[in-house]
Amino acid sequence: MTTATQTKCACPSCVCAVSPSEAIEKDGKSYCSTACADGHPNGQGCGHAGCDCHK
Repeated sequence: MTTATQTKCACPSCVCAVSPSEAIEKDGKSYCSTACADGHPNGQGCGHAGCDCHK
């Protein structure tokens, strides 16, 4: 059996993958950044190149 080393960020519009050891955990879900975990309250993005999840 293979163990997953990365999973997709739980933010629906985010394209990032995140390592479980580096993920921001919120409500049982894994996010790539606090911006994604908090739902982009101030319109800020996750900060990863090529991702427009805050738009």
